[in-house]
Amino acid sequence: MRTAKTISITLPPDLLVKAQKTAEREDRTISELFREALRRYITADPEWEALLHRTRANGEAQGIATEADVERLSDEFRQERRESAAR
Repeated sequence: MRTAKTISITLPPDLLVKAQKTAEREDRTISELFREALRRYITADPEWEALLHRTRANGEAQGIATEADVERLSDEFRQERRESAAR
């Protein structure tokens, strides 16, 4: 008796290519790749998601929109600490 059910999904061509390359790079089948992605999606940690939502909202309120903004602010903070320690 078969324990799995076959389904069909439609993907944009670019997403299919990325999925195929990822599966090949990880030595998996497309089915394995999508099963793992779905497992991760379903079991996403709600506390982690809530934290991400709060920190994104706080960042946006402070004008932090990209990773480049975070890097820039981190560099500025480190520079200020170095200058403060040198005094």
